[in-house]
Amino acid sequence: MSNKHPSGLRRGARIGGVAAAAAVALGFLSAGAANADTFVPLPDGEIVAPDGNRITRVAESALISPSLAANGAGRVAWVSGTVTAEAKNVPADAKQGPTNGGINMNDLTGTQGTGGTSTDGVPRLTTGYIVGCQMDIAGLKGSFGGGIDVGPSAGGGSLSGSISVPIAAGQVKFARVDSKAIPADGTYTIQYQDAQIEVQGCGGFAQARSYTVLEITGANYSKTTLYGQPFSIG
Repeated sequence: MSNKHPSGLRRGARIGGVAAAAAVALGFLSAGAANADTFVPLPDGEIVAPDGNRITRVAESALISPSLAANGAGRVAWVSGTVTAEAKNVPADAKQGPTNGGINMNDLTGTQGTGGTSTDGVPRLTTGYIVGCQMDIAGLKGSFGGGIDVGPSAGGGSLSGSISVPIAAGQVKFARVDSKAIPADGTYTIQYQDAQIEVQGCGGFAQARSYTVLEITGANYSKTTLYGQPFSIG
């Protein structure tokens, strides 16, 4: 019997060691999961205005990451998507429309516009994201002051840029990804891939949602806006 007892102790020790190792491994996995990036697929969208202008949004997604500063007040979202506008009835006098601040490509820090858009009088397609700190922005629509540009591109195509959005509790800001002129009737597309929106200064819950605006200037001014599904950025 004395020969069997040490064997039982060894088996118990081995089982205890395996359990401890498993617990440590699970601890590392949990820590890794807590700091892992979160991929958020977002639904397609479409809106057709009474005047026939149409906006569609497809292949939208966001990849959410915690800030490397690990201070709880910063986080990063890499956003991608494709927006297309079918512009109709663009008037010949479109350049005579209102000017909402223009787009100064040498100063992308605070251009003003209607609902996060900006036009130099020419009809324009604009897309970006509304970012809110400690606010439910699911129902927010309309104008919230000026926009902040993600990248210095106004020609559409494939865009990848980055911007830091300082935002305090209770604030909402526009992060404008791209914009392009609409000189005549036709189909216009803006595609962006991994445009980086870095939120700084928000110590609480943060949300974002995409917006796309087709603004037709001229004698018969019209504005069509398509909003995306809100998503959490931590």
